Amino acid sequence: MSIRCTVESAFFIAWSFLEQSGELGPPDETANVILDAIEAQIKTGERRQLMLANRAIDVFRAHAAKRRPSQEAHVG
Repeated sequence: MSIRCTVESAFFIAWSFLEQSGELGPPDETANVILDAIEAQIKTGERRQLMLANRAIDVFRAHAAKRRPSQEAHVG
């Protein structure tokens, strides 16, 4: 399987999971975080789709958690 197919599959898995769980954030931001996480793993040699997707989900969740406190500070 080509790297492109691996990245596309891992991205689809991560995106679908986040969408179904209700955790999907703004589409552009979410896509960038997921792709950056997958790209970083690819550079280290990881090629397993599920591992790429799971780690990308973890990175996105950490990113979303960092955003929440600053958003709450601006509300009310």
